[in-house]
Amino acid sequence: MNPLKLVAIVLIVAGALGLAYGSFSFTKQTHSAKLGPIEFSVKEKETVNVPVWAGFGAIALGVVLLVVGGKK
Repeated sequence: MNPLKLVAIVLIVAGALGLAYGSFSFTKQTHSAKLGPIEFSVKEKETVNVPVWAGFGAIALGVVLLVVGGKK
């Protein structure tokens, strides 16, 4: 498979997932401390909102890459 087509498919799938879910969240560890046998850690949950225009833009760019990559 052509690498350009692979990138186009990944962009289309990522754009569709961005439109379907709208956001994703992850947990990151920000602080940790160890006082003798006791260990403390702070974990924060982060949420990233995916704009609608970014989802449509990724899909459009993927379609353009598929069309351009197919013309040889």
